[in-house]
Amino acid sequence: MPVLSEYDYVFAIGTMFALLEAYNNGANDVANAWATSVSSRSVTYPQAMLLCLIFELTGALTVGARTASTIKNGIIPVEAFRENAGVQLLAFTCASAGAALWVQWCTTHSAHVSSTYSLISAIAGVGIATVGASQVQWGWNDGQGLGAIFAGLFMAPAISACFGAAIFMLIKTIVHMRKNPVPWAVWTSPFFFLIAGVVCCLSIVYKGSPRLGLADRPAWWIAVVSLGTGLALALLSALFFVPYVHCKVIKKDRDIRAWEMIYGPLLFRRPAPAGSEQARVPNYAVVQHDAEDDESTAETSAVSYEKKANHNSSDEEITAVSPTQAAPKEKNLVFAEVSQASYQKLLADALEKHHAKLRKSKSPLGWAMRTVHNHPFGAGSIYERHNLKAVLYRLPAIPVICLMYGLYYDIHTAQVGIMDTPDGRRMARVYDSAPKYPNEVEHLYSFVQIITACTASFAHGANDVGNAVGVWAAMYSAWSTGTASAAKNPVELWQIAVMALTICFGFITYGYNIMKVMGNKITYHSPSRGSSMEMGAAITVMIFSQESLPVSTSMCITGATVGVGLCNGTFKAVNWQRVALLVFSWIMTIPIAGLIGGLLMGIVLNAPHF
Repeated sequence: MPVLSEYDYVFAIGTMFALLEAYNNGANDVANAWATSVSSRSVTYPQAMLLCLIFELTGALTVGARTASTIKNGIIPVEAFRENAGVQLLAFTCASAGAALWVQWCTTHSAHVSSTYSLISAIAGVGIATVGASQVQWGWNDGQGLGAIFAGLFMAPAISACFGAAIFMLIKTIVHMRKNPVPWAVWTSPFFFLIAGVVCCLSIVYKGSPRLGLADRPAWWIAVVSLGTGLALALLSALFFVPYVHCKVIKKDRDIRAWEMIYGPLLFRRPAPAGSEQARVPNYAVVQHDAEDDESTAETSAVSYEKKANHNSSDEEITAVSPTQAAPKEKNLVFAEVSQASYQKLLADALEKHHAKLRKSKSPLGWAMRTVHNHPFGAGSIYERHNLKAVLYRLPAIPVICLMYGLYYDIHTAQVGIMDTPDGRRMARVYDSAPKYPNEVEHLYSFVQIITACTASFAHGANDVGNAVGVWAAMYSAWSTGTASAAKNPVELWQIAVMALTICFGFITYGYNIMKVMGNKITYHSPSRGSSMEMGAAITVMIFSQESLPVSTSMCITGATVGVGLCNGTFKAVNWQRVALLVFSWIMTIPIAGLIGGLLMGIVLNAPHF
């Protein structure tokens, strides 16, 4: 049996943190990218999971290695390690640990940060601790230094906002501002399929992938192929999609089915049904209530906020001083305590209501939720007999909940905000400032948004998977060859596949935790708005990726969201408090992730050894 060396232990720990960093990337950045589609109700969360798995892998395996060299070699020169593979292995292990720990903490607390900039900041901190600040590439370094990378911190959201706003203003001018927008939406839909097709194809073809042999193609060839693909998609939509939606939203044929799209232009001769007043399309309104919600809303409106606060203030700490008996200076403090207690109780009641619905389900998740609910922990320590018995009952249910909870999470309710809370009132003001467009019009753009969402996911796979795999590939090269210079070797395809699958797994199992605070928390979403946001973000990500500049997909989609939100014509249509919190978290990521990675490297590198 071979004896494990210290290299083996460090590589194992480094691999664990690299996988954790990739998992958090999926739960954070990918969730933020798909939050737009789910928030717009163009796709459900399970559908987003499947599409994400397909297109993340496609983007990663075709063009995903382009930014890996920047992460591996652009920030800390390989020469700085002086052929010491052990130090290089330890450096990238600490960098992965710094990024993974910070993003994990933020994701657990639903705080959105950039996984890309967390990793880059951790590498910079490790570089200072290892070879000194003078050896770190602070400048541009041919587009691979920290100066070039952090320039994207300000440029990417601004560029993405411009692209998103331009596309949505095009839709708004051509369709939404018409007196009868439905026919305009139908007849102009091939044009927007053309835009989506060109951008999607350009993402794959532009500068090509080394594995596909497209990098050496001339510019005219790339332009012809991309435009030809877009025109082909536009032609197919004109032949099959336009006749189908013409029957569905103009003739208001409630009996037509999606598979009948294959009849193409013959559907124009399909007679309009008699007496049909409304098209059969989904309701894309952000705020929706079922019967149970309507009852609770009516009951809530009948009781004032102060009465509910007093009714819920059963704790001795809160009721020690009555609001009516308190002195003027004390009254504000009492009401602040009562309001906070009421706020926390509203949050707890909403979560319990959601869990009660899950327990009624006949799915495996319903069984797991019932098992945990029916076997709570009792008084005393964990080793008490009744608590040990509860653990045995709950043990098989916990993995099921971890894997399937996101499939049934009510993301829309969580995004809107709970009624009578500060967040709920803030969201109501934002939604009131955004014009609402007919569901028939929005339905057409839900098809376009599926393409743009897949394009955004492809762009994320091309960019962020390269970031995640770069550090792990450097660790693997140092461990397997015993030389630091091997970090310049190309990234293997299987390494990219492992990281891409880990990212998708993170999105599927824990993405809801970030999605519930994104999307409609910034501005009002709809398919026409969402497709513009995703297209603007995808274009920006691919521009930076093709220049080998790692950029945060989250920052791009956030910038596009703000840009589209401003197209409503008022600053009130954007939740600037949420935007400020996002920018603050982005800025704080740089020093915190850098400190974690640098301190870990400094402690381990200078620890006593023999």
